[in-house]
Amino acid sequence: MPVKSMLRPRSLSRRPVNLCYTNGMKQELEAALAGCAQELFDAQVPVELTRPDEKFGDYATNVALQLAKQAGKPPREIADALAAKAKEKLGGKVSDVSVAEPGFLNLRLSDEALVSSMSTELTKSNEGRKVLLEYSCPNAFKELHTGHLYTTIAGDVLGRLLEASGAIVFRANFGGDVGLHVAKCLYGVVQEIGGEYPDKLKDIPKASRPEWVSAAYVAGAKAYEEDETAKAKITDINSQVYGFHESNDKTSGLAKIYWVCREWSYDYFKDFYEKIEVEPFDKYYPESSTIEPGSAVVNKHTGTVFEKSDGALIYRGQEAGLHTRVFVTSKGLPTYETKDLGVIFTEANDFAYDKRVLITGNDQTDYMKVVFAALGAIDRDLAAKQTHLTNGTVRFGSGQKMSSRLGNVSRAVDVIQTVNDTLASQNPGSDHYTTALAAIKYTFLKHRLGGDIAFDIDESVSLEGNSGPYLQYAHARARSILRKAGGEGGKIDSLEAGERTLARKISEFTEVVDKAVAELMPHYVCTYLYELAQIFNRFYENNRVIGDQRQDLRLVLVQKYADTLQAGLNLVGIASPDKM
Repeated sequence: MPVKSMLRPRSLSRRPVNLCYTNGMKQELEAALAGCAQELFDAQVPVELTRPDEKFGDYATNVALQLAKQAGKPPREIADALAAKAKEKLGGKVSDVSVAEPGFLNLRLSDEALVSSMSTELTKSNEGRKVLLEYSCPNAFKELHTGHLYTTIAGDVLGRLLEASGAIVFRANFGGDVGLHVAKCLYGVVQEIGGEYPDKLKDIPKASRPEWVSAAYVAGAKAYEEDETAKAKITDINSQVYGFHESNDKTSGLAKIYWVCREWSYDYFKDFYEKIEVEPFDKYYPESSTIEPGSAVVNKHTGTVFEKSDGALIYRGQEAGLHTRVFVTSKGLPTYETKDLGVIFTEANDFAYDKRVLITGNDQTDYMKVVFAALGAIDRDLAAKQTHLTNGTVRFGSGQKMSSRLGNVSRAVDVIQTVNDTLASQNPGSDHYTTALAAIKYTFLKHRLGGDIAFDIDESVSLEGNSGPYLQYAHARARSILRKAGGEGGKIDSLEAGERTLARKISEFTEVVDKAVAELMPHYVCTYLYELAQIFNRFYENNRVIGDQRQDLRLVLVQKYADTLQAGLNLVGIASPDKM
């Protein structure tokens, strides 16, 4: 089937991107302090502000300790001089600049500056930079499992974050449509329909096709392990599948079965991506399309990067402290390694990216090190553009990792259905799908990318804990307060203690997003949103809003809080309903 049929036009699915950008209060203060250091000590030093405990101020820096050696003065003396200069230079932006031993600077923003920094406008840290994201990467002829659900959600959110920072993001998907798993599936299909009779596939209902194909794969995999005759037949089918592409065979019985089942898989992937509400992919690369470019690269560099060994072409990774791996088998078949090289060069040609980020399971770490090492020996500049991120394993109640090869896979659709059913049992008669997606996405994203996840269904849907539904409810609650008040409030001219704490947390939003983008770690945004919601709850419990003499001012804080929650939830791909 044509690859483009897997994709949805951007105009039909992408939300309009209408982002504003700013240098941010933090960057402005850092630049000012660096200027103070230059004026006072003729020293150029990078200034990095951090967020201390609120009782110490709004920002802190150890720049005086950094300058001590260059300036030849004690850190405390340097800090005192910087504090005095900063007060003069920053004027109304700070209400206090204090010094703590042995030379830390603590800055407290004026109420006016703090209020002005409560913004969802983001810094344009990646303006115009082209980033290629490759993720999801399911194999045709198999169902999507929980790992695919996880990496698809993670990749989608990384794309959102990078786009929010001004990057031009290309989303790519790379999956196996050739290989032993395909042969196992085709063997199972042929056994199920009684021979190479493609017309019998018309009898399979559309709704059950993904599960039917997956069952055929499981049967074929079992036969491969247990029956030597079946194993030999599957090995032969594997070679035939490569031949379908080389000769463009669309007419033989087995070839017709192959092309039909491959199309079923791609239709299933497309429907699933729509179901979980992620951004569409710019291009899907079947492995078969990467064989030729990958093989060309390997053949061109045989004798320099690759060498012949027992009829195979290998890369000796030991010389780089890695494993030796086969790139072309003794039977002349390209391995995954060759196809990975093929897709890297093809994507670079198609998108001319500045950076490529690949997301896979953490079991691929050592494998990708070898591929990148070989790439580095071929094209050092292209290798330098590669970043490999991994997601951990999702484990449910039993704590066991599930294996699709054995058929006891935890299917992605089952995870969604289970969470949705749990919500329905708590509140019958309502549509819970949006909340179910929030529960699943947030459970994955609140953990640091790379670690394993213990997925607790009840915890994921809780309205009282660190969950996606809790944040959705928090947003809806804030919107409800604004509706009841009938307005958004007035101007903030001064802040009381509780108000200031909330304003301070709201002001951290852009800094948290900057950090999430810089480290490619979405969990920072999730952690921030949860903390923000908790601080608002404490504020609302202790500070009356509607009917209070400070109502107009506090409504501004509620509005800013709701807008910030909405912006953050949007960045992590979670809907923010006004009512729940």
